[in-house]
Amino acid sequence: MISVKVLILFIYLAGMAALGIYSWLRIKAPQDYFIAGKRSGVWQIAGSLLATILGGSAILGSVNLSQHQGWASAWYLLAASFGLWLLIPLVGKVNRMGKFTLTNLIGQFYGTAAQKTAAIIIPVAWTGIVAAQIIASAKILFSFFNLPYESGVLISGIVFIFYTLLGGQVSIIKTDFIQSLIILSGVTLTATLLWGMPEQVPAFNQTFPFNANFSPIDLLILVLTFSSTFVVGPDIYSRIFCAKDEKTARKSVVLVASILIPFAFLLAYIGMFAFSHLQHTATDSSAALIDVLNFYLPDWLAGLMAAALLSAVLSSADTTLLTSSMILSEWITPDIDNRRSLRNTRYFIVLTGIVSILMALKVTSIIGTLLLALAFYSGAFIVPLIAALANLKVNKKLSIVAMICGGLIALSGKIMGSYLNLDFGNWIVILAFIINAAILAIPERSREGRKAKSI
Repeated sequence: MISVKVLILFIYLAGMAALGIYSWLRIKAPQDYFIAGKRSGVWQIAGSLLATILGGSAILGSVNLSQHQGWASAWYLLAASFGLWLLIPLVGKVNRMGKFTLTNLIGQFYGTAAQKTAAIIIPVAWTGIVAAQIIASAKILFSFFNLPYESGVLISGIVFIFYTLLGGQVSIIKTDFIQSLIILSGVTLTATLLWGMPEQVPAFNQTFPFNANFSPIDLLILVLTFSSTFVVGPDIYSRIFCAKDEKTARKSVVLVASILIPFAFLLAYIGMFAFSHLQHTATDSSAALIDVLNFYLPDWLAGLMAAALLSAVLSSADTTLLTSSMILSEWITPDIDNRRSLRNTRYFIVLTGIVSILMALKVTSIIGTLLLALAFYSGAFIVPLIAALANLKVNKKLSIVAMICGGLIALSGKIMGSYLNLDFGNWIVILAFIINAAILAIPERSREGRKAKSI
């Protein structure tokens, strides 16, 4: 006999599939596929933005961090909220100037060569984020259905590719709103029911804001490499581009930034409760969380939480996969508002999805994969994009050098700190931003100056 939680999960998946097919039938032009016709209102944009941010990597990653960092693990989503608050003054300009992708903005500020360079670098980094969602989904499937990790990776990857191919931004925007409601209600109900249970969690003032496993320098690195991606992130901008006007985009960002603050602490509490319940068991975040869901919650709520977790994974994976593929298509044809680019985008969805599956089979760390990708992206693009949006005078001819150097140095520092346990790795990450800014600040020699020197 099928359990209630499995039945709820099947109903959820069937509903998402139906919405995807319905959206596919409504696509009339490339603009519908890429930015949902630029007709979305506040609730649609806010729902999609929230669902994208609260991916499986964010939820399971926060739970995983709570095992060692306690309440300080809330900083992970608090950093996301902080990035969105910083984005608010820039939302109007981004909505006005943006068309389909963030690389198009880079091209407007720094020229075609910089745009094409970014169109290669960003999808490389974002492929790691797609892989992180596949890893998260595979671990959820393993914990709920005892499905082997490799099988979970293959099934999840194929579903993500097919769903993104089907309806593009139209299906993503529509389903993300429903998914965000499932995520919020599932996590809130779970935290409410667990509150007051006998398992003990660390006292708030013992582990927040800082503790032995999370220092102020760790927070600084998180702000630089994570918060910053919400100020100038391709997946975040893809939502802003879908908004029907500037006011809609700004209200949506404010709403999501506000919701993330209490949600960060709810996830931290659930994570600490899960590892308190399994304090003598060596397990990963997904197993700890789902074991608690199955043990403490009624079947219907466990099923809702299973749907919430898979919703989180799907909403982040499809957005990231589509955004990366659009950027790659733009590398071939700068203006992608045509049928040929739509076809190319679909090809790249399949290619990027396959590469992400292969990455997920080799690397099983959700948070590690995510933070490496974000370190590379932030080191390369945060400084140039903020400088451009703030109308700062920079050396545009050296923008490509600044992007490549900043990205590689930040990635090196993250590897040193996270995998080699070298204390100076964090300082290398900070140095990446300084070097990026220093290269852009080198004065351009005027044409007259060069001619005078040659004479």
